[in-house]
Amino acid sequence: MKVGVLALQGAFAAHAEVLRGLGAEPIDIRTPADLDGVDAVVMPGGESTTMSLLLDSSGLRDPLADQLGHGLPVLGTCAGLILLAATVLDGRPDQRSFGVLDVDVRRNAFGRQVDSFEADLDVRGLDGRAFHGVFIRAPVVERAGPAVEVLATVDGKPVLVREGAAVASAFHPELAGDDRIHRLFLEGV
Repeated sequence: MKVGVLALQGAFAAHAEVLRGLGAEPIDIRTPADLDGVDAVVMPGGESTTMSLLLDSSGLRDPLADQLGHGLPVLGTCAGLILLAATVLDGRPDQRSFGVLDVDVRRNAFGRQVDSFEADLDVRGLDGRAFHGVFIRAPVVERAGPAVEVLATVDGKPVLVREGAAVASAFHPELAGDDRIHRLFLEGV
């Protein structure tokens, strides 16, 4: 299975390593041509406004939007969640998201860099063992539409969601030393 990893900014190398360990073939996505033949895509964490601008300057936004609109499976983490959301409540005026998930998100909802934290999460669909979530300037889902399945929460706020072929987390599963979120995603591809 070929899984494209958006490699414009952020923790793309860590995602590629986890995917490789699960038997997938990670492909760095930097240009529209890199999307050819991928079975799924990962949108990593990073800085969401910068990533939004880089999607435009690289020419990736429209081809990626087209493939996502046609059901290309996607895993978004942290900034990736923001880029997949229907609404970014506190984004910059020029920030654009793909609207793949019927969610409203708030950037840096848990606070600034110094407020980053880790938490053990009860994740629906996993084997019952807690998943250790790493939250770095993490967003949070303020509203989830009726078709959105909430898979994990922190303080009652959704931090892992799924809708159709899209899975998104407010945390960084690639940094947890635990491949179960990536495995959960790949099982749906």
